Amino acid sequence: MTMANKITTTSSRRGVTAPQGFRAAGIHCGIKKPGLLDLALVVSEQSGPIAGVFTNNQVVAAPVIVDRLHLRKGIGRAILVNSGNANACTGAKGLAAAKKTATLLARHMGIPSQQVFIGSTGVIGRVLPVNRIVKGLPKLLTQLSDRGGPDAARAIMTTDLRPKTIALQDSIGGHLITIGGMAKGSGMIHPNMATMLAYFTTDASITKSALQRALSLAANESFNCISVDGDTSTNDTVLCLANGMAGNRTIKEGTPAFQRFLLLLTEACQALALAICRDGEGVTKVVNIEVTGAATVAQARQVAQTIATSNLVKTALFGEDANWGRVMAAIGRAGVPITPSKLSLSFGGVPMVEKGMGLGLAAEARIAKVFRQKEFTIAVGLGQGRHKAHIWTTDLSFDYIRINASYRS
Repeated sequence: MTMANKITTTSSRRGVTAPQGFRAAGIHCGIKKPGLLDLALVVSEQSGPIAGVFTNNQVVAAPVIVDRLHLRKGIGRAILVNSGNANACTGAKGLAAAKKTATLLARHMGIPSQQVFIGSTGVIGRVLPVNRIVKGLPKLLTQLSDRGGPDAARAIMTTDLRPKTIALQDSIGGHLITIGGMAKGSGMIHPNMATMLAYFTTDASITKSALQRALSLAANESFNCISVDGDTSTNDTVLCLANGMAGNRTIKEGTPAFQRFLLLLTEACQALALAICRDGEGVTKVVNIEVTGAATVAQARQVAQTIATSNLVKTALFGEDANWGRVMAAIGRAGVPITPSKLSLSFGGVPMVEKGMGLGLAAEARIAKVFRQKEFTIAVGLGQGRHKAHIWTTDLSFDYIRINASYRS
């Protein structure tokens, strides 16, 4: 879903501070090793609607609990995020620490604590060093700048190799609307939200319900369509804060303006979702699994997820081994009714299977060249109906094992 001919990219390096009225900062407060940024803050000049989607994991981190509670009011002003510590599985003490950071930041800013949203990422099970965060708040506030987006994006990184930012613009109702964003994520990435954090800002004027609807739909077309390793996390959060400073007529659901805003937000979400895939732990390839001809969307999605999370498929991608039989086997075990004689399969537009049968060694030689590409599409035709779904997945490399075998050390 794109509108490349109408959506323009502004300075993506500014990220969350690209829209009017937003400032950000990132500092080192002592959670991570000296020299590494570990505390980020994004602030709007004025309060506005905020929307959020969160992990479906039943074991949730303290900041997710706090954010869900604050989201009931639906108004935001500031987003505070630390890296190096997930503040998950830390019980009452962790929840109290999360609430304390939100409350004290709100006090510094002179705003209600419900307008402060928080996030944490890092190792699970360790007590959050809340006093280090609290001591860092004055410095963080003094360093807020409309050029602080890059530092904020670096401050939320964990095993990420590079910061991930985006900024897009479109004219809606005669006014230039900007959406800025930043994200982190590298491992524990899977649909239904992953171990990732993503934060978006916009100067659009939009109702709370419309913003929530747009974010939910955009997340389903982006962050819920990526899989690095099949694991979901305790901290996954996507927030979008709007301040209305673009001066446009307030966007409401069911209007042409809403559709344009949705396309803009989806474009931004997809850009960051793909950036997460490309920066996945040990990733050398990003592959789009596209399933068509399904009886239902759910069945198409189930087949795509089964292929995307197959270790045999993922290791074949890494080894550039055109072992198309592994994809066929994954389709067959997806738990979805199929008729083998109706199956088709292609790699990078090169047919390999028709009517459930391989097309021979010549076709295999052609797809072997596709497997050497860094990005390509695996297209599956089920021949069962008209529905479709897709998921971006990655290969599984030696480096993924190395990184996760020694993550805490």
